Amino acid sequence: LSAWTDSPPPSLTPCSGLNMFYFQLVIMAGTVLLAYYFEYTDTFPVHVQGFFCFDKAYSKPYPGPEDNSKAPPVLVYSLVTAIPTVTILIGEVTSFFVKSDGAQEKTIVTADCCYFNPLLRRIVRFLGVYSFGLFTTTIFANAGQVVTGNQAPHFLTTCKPNYTALGCQSPLQYISERRACSGNPYLVTSARKSFPSKDAALSFYSAIYTVVNVCDAGIRTKGTRLSKPTLCLVLLSLAALVGVVRVTEHRNHWNDILAGSTAPRSPAGIPLLSLPRVESPLEKLSGLQGYRISEIT
Repeated sequence: LSAWTDSPPPSLTPCSGLNMFYFQLVIMAGTVLLAYYFEYTDTFPVHVQGFFCFDKAYSKPYPGPEDNSKAPPVLVYSLVTAIPTVTILIGEVTSFFVKSDGAQEKTIVTADCCYFNPLLRRIVRFLGVYSFGLFTTTIFANAGQVVTGNQAPHFLTTCKPNYTALGCQSPLQYISERRACSGNPYLVTSARKSFPSKDAALSFYSAIYTVVNVCDAGIRTKGTRLSKPTLCLVLLSLAALVGVVRVTEHRNHWNDILAGSTAPRSPAGIPLLSLPRVESPLEKLSGLQGYRISEIT
């Protein structure tokens, strides 16, 4: 009994949870930094693909800046950030207070340095995992765009190639010259980053994660049996709507949307359904402490 009460095993030291937390912060910081380099710098140049002369698949009219879209990045990113956050907060707070007193988790006290409210711990865990997956999805989408260099439907409109100087005489003639475009270099580079669609990837990742969280919430009240399916259908419909808008505005092809929608199913190679259920060292230590107390009593 003294061996159980004097000190915890070496693998479950009082502040081991904090060490793991700091390690996760380092990983998160590296992920955010890599996403920043992909998004806002030229550290990773876009692969330059050639094109066929007079290719109608890439000759759609230029739809204008992204801000003029019916689903602008500001709106998409705001919804991707706000909807899961609000849904998770409401679900966790409601689930916590609906439970009976006997079913509620107690505050974890591992040492003088570690006091954790169970509700706060769950919210931070869910939002932390979601944020990590969001940045990871951004990295994968940007990496796919940089590596493939696939052109958008309006590529030739922004590229403005001089077909006469390039010697284009047939639609089957392939042009591979890097300096074939005479249009705005920024617009040309943006038009080369079509596959996969980043907006579709983020939208579907946000919708799928929120749907999993909503379906996993243990809230069962009378008269609300259709609330969860309705909310899940609305979230998935909004994500699909973003993809439809991207295609109708000639900003992406259908295959770009499909690739983006399937990418977030398993970010970082971890099954999405198992992410929120990862048991932390603090929970193991809390359970062990509870066992010690019961042994003592």
